[in-house]
Amino acid sequence: MKIASAALLLAGPAAAFAPAARPAPMSTRMASTVEKPAAEAAAPDRVAPDAGWEPDWEGRTGLAPEEFMRSDMAKPDLSGMWECPLTRWDSNGVDIRKAQREAAKMPHCPLEMRASAADNALGAEYFSQNKEKIRSELLKYGAIWFRGFDLMKSVAGNREMHEALGLDPCLDPLHSSGLRKFASERDALYEEVNKPSLRQHYIGLHCESTAKRTAAYAAFVCFQKATEGGGRFLVADGAAILAELKPETLERLYERQIRISVSNLDIPPGLPGFAKEGIKELVDVAVAPKFDMDLEMIYESDGKPGRLQAVETAESPINRHPVTGMPVWFNNAHNHARKLRDRRPCGVPEVGMTEVFYADTMEPLSLEDCQEIKRASEKHITALSMEPGDVLLVDNYRALHGRDVFDGDRFHAVTWFTWDDNEEWRGDERRIVEKNAFNQAINQMMDWLPKDFESSQS
Repeated sequence: MKIASAALLLAGPAAAFAPAARPAPMSTRMASTVEKPAAEAAAPDRVAPDAGWEPDWEGRTGLAPEEFMRSDMAKPDLSGMWECPLTRWDSNGVDIRKAQREAAKMPHCPLEMRASAADNALGAEYFSQNKEKIRSELLKYGAIWFRGFDLMKSVAGNREMHEALGLDPCLDPLHSSGLRKFASERDALYEEVNKPSLRQHYIGLHCESTAKRTAAYAAFVCFQKATEGGGRFLVADGAAILAELKPETLERLYERQIRISVSNLDIPPGLPGFAKEGIKELVDVAVAPKFDMDLEMIYESDGKPGRLQAVETAESPINRHPVTGMPVWFNNAHNHARKLRDRRPCGVPEVGMTEVFYADTMEPLSLEDCQEIKRASEKHITALSMEPGDVLLVDNYRALHGRDVFDGDRFHAVTWFTWDDNEEWRGDERRIVEKNAFNQAINQMMDWLPKDFESSQS
């Protein structure tokens, strides 16, 4: 029961870009279990979200899998990397109107750094020579798109890049759940969501964080773009979204705060109270601790009889950046709100469907607020045409990321990083590799899932 429950928690420079000109999206019909019964209202359409900018593809080629996956065995094993650091919260007393004015002054995210022939000839030395500039620009822009670099076409080269920048790898915030699979464990490289079963699942904007743990930075690398189309990597500036949102919506969400449910367990609603409480206690004691999150088990938060939901603690949708002190939109509502998931391509089964609630009443966010979050967020998405060797370096407290649907095979990966210049923020926890049996069992079970999975909601 422990493994089965955990295994299905799947839900996890302006001038350089031209505004998106996207073809009319396809849509299908689906039934929502949350808003109204199908007998009362027509199911909402599933429509692929748009983006503010869509850079063109350039057709650059990569290496064969046996080449790009090759690790440099002369380098030390990084599997005993740092634990993901605790989330740095500083959200009290934000002046919303002032914060929006300041956020509106920020430059377009991401900054594009394109490799010249001379840059490529330098290899990792390019990053060593430009380390201070790159780290400074990351703080200014929130994300940097390294485009056309040959070095990062392989696992070994990608590692050379982030080591030259002095970045210090850490675990994924959800590593303890077992849902994060390594592409190359000794290189601290996780596989992104490339599974065939989730090709047609749109991953909304989110920070790689929970209320408890947040990686400081991330480097997303493309080794193989989707062979049959799609699979753009999405990035948006949390400052731009904050500046864009209607002030009244932002103030309401900030004052009420939010809570996010991360999984569902549907049990027969007719069970006696003592039986329901027994199941709740069992899940709370046996399963929840595996996720290293502060969770509360709550029955029927979304109104579905018999549904037990694992809900994170209350959090502010706005947080000050730990280094700059600038308030930004820092939350996962665009990805996790059920009313948005029900209206776009989604391949997650009901057990993994998430929801976002107002923390004060535990009512799901209204459709009006969800639509405003969608509008403001998607206006500022840059849907990157990442090709082999491209890396998106992200300040995880500033920029949000996601992924569009794709066809064929795709191989992207990511390394998370802790605070390399602040030991107090980093903490002193390191991964205990020998206690990783649960994670390996979950990953093996995930690989057994059907390759052409279709959600019961579609």
